[in-house]
Amino acid sequence: MENKMTGCFARSLAGHDKTEIYIIVGEEPGYVYLSDGKLKKVENPKKKKLKHIQPVKRADALIAEKLETQKELHNEDIKRAIKEYISNMKEDNKCQNQM
Repeated sequence: MENKMTGCFARSLAGHDKTEIYIIVGEEPGYVYLSDGKLKKVENPKKKKLKHIQPVKRADALIAEKLETQKELHNEDIKRAIKEYISNMKEDNKCQNQM
């Protein structure tokens, strides 16, 4: 099975973690495995139904490469990628608000 979403960012749409940003670290039919590097670590990712997430068609290059090549992925990598993603989202919103 080809992993189309693995390595991409995702926002939770339901549950106590609603609106949280994660990285998809694994897939199976109907479900994805999510990690944020803090509460849901790479070693024990959160299993969530596809209908309860909003995948973002954007991936972190380092994370995607490590997942594709089966290299060891660290929680610090996940935290860094999410922090950069959120920072970029805020910058994009600033630019749109100024127009």
